[in-house]
Amino acid sequence: MLKIIQDVVKNLWFRDPKEMPVYINDTAVRIRAGLLLAIPIFMSFTLYDAVFGTHWVVDGNTAVDTLDTDWDENIIYSVEAIKRAYDYSLQTQVLLYALFEMLAGLTVFTSRFSPTIYLASLLAKGKPAVWKPLVPKRYAWLLGSSLIAVCLVFFNPDVFANWVNNLSGAKLLPTTYNYMSPLVPLTLVWVCLGFMWMETVLGFCVGCKIHSLLVRLGVHKEACEACNNIDWDALARKKQERLVQEGGNS
Repeated sequence: MLKIIQDVVKNLWFRDPKEMPVYINDTAVRIRAGLLLAIPIFMSFTLYDAVFGTHWVVDGNTAVDTLDTDWDENIIYSVEAIKRAYDYSLQTQVLLYALFEMLAGLTVFTSRFSPTIYLASLLAKGKPAVWKPLVPKRYAWLLGSSLIAVCLVFFNPDVFANWVNNLSGAKLLPTTYNYMSPLVPLTLVWVCLGFMWMETVLGFCVGCKIHSLLVRLGVHKEACEACNNIDWDALARKKQERLVQEGGNS
């Protein structure tokens, strides 16, 4: 067990951190996506409550029968109600951590600061490694970072508005109300949830598809040959068997 931990600390989910291009264990990537899946699930419940939940807090102790009814013969009560105040400080902290995790996986150096990469690499030990290049995965994490950034703006509209207004020197965004429709982050969080579920369960990487598209457009010159799920250990065994056979024939 100690040897496994030492290997994880040394190499994380990389085949060799010093090789170029860098290859990572896709088995560990899928495990990490499953761990981080808890974040969009939590955010989906938060946004559903914010969009479709009641915006009023009613004190039932103050309900008084008005001795009157409406057209449907329902009794009308007089109650004391206050506007519901939302505190998104916890959601903001969770999103900032999620943003950190997305950005941490982009390079070998920053990967060493990610707790989920260590955990996923440890859990992947003992399972068949599937080596794939790091570059296509970066597009998946950059896409996730973009979705998280939009949600951060929704939960902190005044902070973003002040930043934009101070940077531009003009009042481009209002600071007294949320200028972003709640349907925007609600839709994006479900998109993020779907992408991460496909990565975890189906092994379908949206970032890899984006990379393939960019290769076709000529932005990237190298195609992702490792995405064909090449078994490097099997190739090494066949090479060794061929060398032994050639040595025996000579």
